[in-house]
Amino acid sequence: MGVKAPPRFDRGEKPSDPTKGRLVPRHVAVVMDGNGRWAQARGKARIQGHRRGVETARRLTSLCGRAGVEYLTLFAFSSENWKRPPEEVRFLTRLLISSLENEISRLQENQIRLNIIGDFRPFGNKAEELITRAREQTFSNTAMTLTIALNYGGRWDLTEAVRELATACEERRMTASDIDESTLSQTLSTGNLPDPDLFIRTGGEIRLSNFLLWQLAYTELFFTDSLWPDFGEKHFEQALDAYKRRQRRYGQTGDQVTT
Repeated sequence: MGVKAPPRFDRGEKPSDPTKGRLVPRHVAVVMDGNGRWAQARGKARIQGHRRGVETARRLTSLCGRAGVEYLTLFAFSSENWKRPPEEVRFLTRLLISSLENEISRLQENQIRLNIIGDFRPFGNKAEELITRAREQTFSNTAMTLTIALNYGGRWDLTEAVRELATACEERRMTASDIDESTLSQTLSTGNLPDPDLFIRTGGEIRLSNFLLWQLAYTELFFTDSLWPDFGEKHFEQALDAYKRRQRRYGQTGDQVTT
């Protein structure tokens, strides 16, 4: 995919039914929306909202760990975010670098493994070096896997996976008949993760915004009007309570998991 591949997790970590019998979602995916609006509503610069959003991400990671969530995936920067004002993009790049520099020790202390998906090359060499170092240093941690989606888009992910499979066919490493849902799923950037059980989006918008389009096929969706910097324990508990009340049928009559 043009980006140095991260260390791959054991494929055995991706069970066919990761949620059966669980009251808590194994994998939570979040679109962190509303930083700019939060700041503007308080007469602050949008960048202050992003700074506060980092604190919220840190808080949610802790809440997930205490709740027993094993995987947390955060949509930090979409491929569409490059269209924002240049000064905001530059600030987000600096914020990414400073967060990586400051958070590695915290991740190590809490045994959190850091995983990055997306094409992060446009953020520059320093960011790429920090990302590589952080992934390698935290790879053996086992308490939780925190995945950050940077310059990520669901359509980009699918396109890159299809291109990789097409290349494998051209090089006769596989044939078209070898390609099925499982093969495509494992070729995506999230191929080493279980599909999300619970999707949370803050900020009042009710859409996926090109996030994990394949992976969210049977995920339970939770939307809240709370802006991301205001998202706290109360909101997270509301999301978990909503998840517990869902019956996961996976599109088949009688095939349900009461969570």
